[in-house]
Amino acid sequence: MFEDIMQKFEGSPGQQAVIRLLLERGFSVNDDGRVVSGDIEIPYTQIAEEAGVDRRVVDSTTEAILADDELTRIFQNISQIPSLMDLAPVLDLTVVTVEVQDADEPGIVAEVTGLLAERDISIRQTISEDPEFTDEPRLYLVTDESLPGDVVTELMALPFVRSVELS
Repeated sequence: MFEDIMQKFEGSPGQQAVIRLLLERGFSVNDDGRVVSGDIEIPYTQIAEEAGVDRRVVDSTTEAILADDELTRIFQNISQIPSLMDLAPVLDLTVVTVEVQDADEPGIVAEVTGLLAERDISIRQTISEDPEFTDEPRLYLVTDESLPGDVVTELMALPFVRSVELS
């Protein structure tokens, strides 16, 4: 799906940058073509600055979204999820980032969370990036405690895991 969306903006790297930003941040486009988070409108100048484009590129991108039924359905229904990842250092939590070989493989989340549950490691939050919307999706787990080395070793031994990072 991500590739299909990006392909619709194939001739415009600037519009692709805006699309990527909207998807990464979970920003919606309302009926008026304004970029919003919930009911809060985000000025085009701020979107443009973050995406590294002119504000007119944001305007043309939102117009293109509203002109395409499929894109309109996606961008009028996308939303943000509050994340504990940035708060982890403040709250003395650990963020476990798992990169996998093939994010479309079934059972990844179940196997990783099951392994932690077997070790009585409490998971406060799990965020799984959708392989349809990101180039290299990751699984993020926010835990109450740091993972012991043997648990990290067990995670790394799972056949679908490419890397594990703790922060």
